[in-house]
Amino acid sequence: IEFLTPLGKPLGPFSHAVRVGDILYLAGQIGTDSTGALVSGGIEAETRQTMRNIETVLKKTGSSMDRVVKCTAMLADMKEWPAMNTVYATFFPVNKPARSALGANGLALNARVEIECIAVVAR
Repeated sequence: IEFLTPLGKPLGPFSHAVRVGDILYLAGQIGTDSTGALVSGGIEAETRQTMRNIETVLKKTGSSMDRVVKCTAMLADMKEWPAMNTVYATFFPVNKPARSALGANGLALNARVEIECIAVVAR
C-alpha cells in the first residue's frame, strides 16, 4: 500500500491517492484552482476544474483518464445533475466509467460538486 500526495501536503488528514497493487483510489476532488480557491462560474466551471484536478492526480500517480473504472459524484443540488453530466462526459469521450451519484448536504468550501475515482495504474 502506498499513500500518495503528488500535490504536496493536503489541506486535511488524507492522501490525494492510495495505491494498492495496480489500483488507485483517489480522494474526492472539488473545483479548486492552484491557489486552493473554489473557481467561480457555477456547476459547469466547478465540474470542469474538478475533472482537471482528477486528471492531474492521475497523471502524477501513473494513470490517466482512460484508465478510470469508477467514479462517485456528490452534488450539493441534484437539480444541477444535467449540467454536471454535460461537462463530466467530455472527459470520457469513449469509455464511460461506472458511476454512482448522490445529493450531499454540504461539501467542502461550499462546492457544488465533489468527485472521487478509482483507476488502474498504467503498466
